[in-house]
Amino acid sequence: MRIYLDHNATTPVASEVADAVATAMREQFGNPSSIHAFGQSAKTALDQARDAVAALIGASPAEVVFTGGGTEGDNLALRGVAGMPAMAGRRQIVISAIEHEAVRHTAQALGKAGWQVDEVPVGSRGVVEPDNLRRLVGANTALVSVMHANNEVGTIQPIAVAAGIAHDAGALFHTDAVQSVGKIPVDVGTLGVDMLTLSGHKFGGPKGVGVIWIRRGLALSPMLTGGRQERGRRPGTENVPGLVGLGVAASLAREQHLPAGDRIARMRDRLEHGILERISGTVVNGAPDARVPNTSSISFEGVEGESLVIGLDLEGVAVSTGSACSSGTLEPSHVLRALGLPPSRVQSAIRFSLGPSTTEADIDQVLDALSRAVGRLRLRGDSRLRLRTAPRA
Repeated sequence: MRIYLDHNATTPVASEVADAVATAMREQFGNPSSIHAFGQSAKTALDQARDAVAALIGASPAEVVFTGGGTEGDNLALRGVAGMPAMAGRRQIVISAIEHEAVRHTAQALGKAGWQVDEVPVGSRGVVEPDNLRRLVGANTALVSVMHANNEVGTIQPIAVAAGIAHDAGALFHTDAVQSVGKIPVDVGTLGVDMLTLSGHKFGGPKGVGVIWIRRGLALSPMLTGGRQERGRRPGTENVPGLVGLGVAASLAREQHLPAGDRIARMRDRLEHGILERISGTVVNGAPDARVPNTSSISFEGVEGESLVIGLDLEGVAVSTGSACSSGTLEPSHVLRALGLPPSRVQSAIRFSLGPSTTEADIDQVLDALSRAVGRLRLRGDSRLRLRTAPRA
């Protein structure tokens, strides 16, 4: 039996979600913009999904804009602010040093187009210090974008404080909440943000659907032009079956996943304690007390992370070295580098991300598999790690 501990990359689709998607494909195939009965049936299904997502994040349904996922939402937030006439004269965007590539690379693209892009650093805990942000934000700042929870180490950022700093300077604030929605309570009013993005497949929904929440009254420039779908903010015929699935996933997250957070955190702690006690040369990366309940990043001295991922996969355990969106790159994790970790610790890091289906028996099996896999790699010596860290001639 295989064990899946890579829920930050994507989550298993809940059976209720799969059933709802299949039903929508068969029965709600009309175009939601059509005024006949078939179209209105599809529109009603979209409205119900919008209501469910709004309830999950404490929002008004009218502020919920459906997208094709977290990356599209992040692009719309950054590029939409950059195109706002109201922001004319402000040419700076501030992001954190540990943002997801969807924010990071979009900001870099805007930098090439003439925008000033600054990164607020994080310390070894992986948390943005408000004073550091305050020093960067000023009269030239159009937007501050800081993720709610980090995808690699799980650290939760002080979003309400950061949003207040942005607003004091007259800037807008966006948060990528892809890794927090469905894991911890998220309320847009409490956070005080102007925009928030989420992705369905991170909490049991289908891939290819997401949301950007846009505060009422914010005239964000659309990234695409076309029809009047989503009040003109995201034109194109909506993915009705996928969004129906998103709505069901949002309801399940409220009813089942959020209440399970404490249980998941206990299993995550059981996993960490077991690793630290049973395997020498191990250390947890990031703040242990300010993170989502399902995530743990641990470095294994003398072991190359990718080798360990492969070794665990052979044992029937799925984990990752970090962000799935960075898979295949030779660049070390920018998140762990931002924490100031030495190269050897960055290269030996593994991310474990649990889910509602994870059991204590799973944790026990993972600990046994880890002990075997790490022992094998250390016994033979990890040549890949030596090659990467060897000094240049």
